[in-house]
Amino acid sequence: MGVFFRVAFFVVIGGDKVKVNGLEKDVEIGITLKQYLLNEGYKIIRIVVEINGTIIPKSDYENVLLNKNDLVEILNFVGGG
Repeated sequence: MGVFFRVAFFVVIGGDKVKVNGLEKDVEIGITLKQYLLNEGYKIIRIVVEINGTIIPKSDYENVLLNKNDLVEILNFVGGG
């Protein structure tokens, strides 16, 4: 049985800034979720992403664009017994 751990939380706060784990970062507004995750070094197979309260299927990562005021949570799956 696996357990999910929150590894990042960010909110687009205007312009091209986002907060990641409490730190402000530059992000290209309109970048795909998949490209953002790859740019940040996330292993897509090991994460779950929620945007504005909706879990995004991995098959949609390439089609979902980051927008101003999105609320995004990235959860990392850690296996264990």
